[in-house]
Amino acid sequence: MATYTPKASEITRDWHVIDAEGMVLGRMATEVARLLRGKHKTIFAPHIDTGDHVIIINADKVIMTSDKAERQMIYTHSGYPGGIKSESFAHFHARKPADAVRRSVRGMLPKGPLGRQQLTKLKVYAGSNHPHGSQSPKAFEIAGAKRR
Repeated sequence: MATYTPKASEITRDWHVIDAEGMVLGRMATEVARLLRGKHKTIFAPHIDTGDHVIIINADKVIMTSDKAERQMIYTHSGYPGGIKSESFAHFHARKPADAVRRSVRGMLPKGPLGRQQLTKLKVYAGSNHPHGSQSPKAFEIAGAKRR
């Protein structure tokens, strides 16, 4: 049996809007990564980008269970000796909520050129307004993701 490879003409990309208000970050990020990769489609192939576009709104209202927001540390490095900086996820989320959510989703995508290409289809906004209304996005409810 031959391996199926979808053609570029067979790939259709939908738009999904996810309201992150009160959602648990990890559960939401796994579903977003699944949509970006295209694993929910029957034509999924691991070596081709078959995923959809995802818009996340209200990224500033996402939560983490337990005290993980205080325990998890975010590290950045300038590239120079001694140039490592660290801060808690709670502080990073308060400072840049969209980047905090995007970073969580990025960690669940493949590493390399394919993952970087899939990440370009993710749009994250801290508030409830976004400029993608003309793409006729579908409201997407994540199954099993409980709002707290």
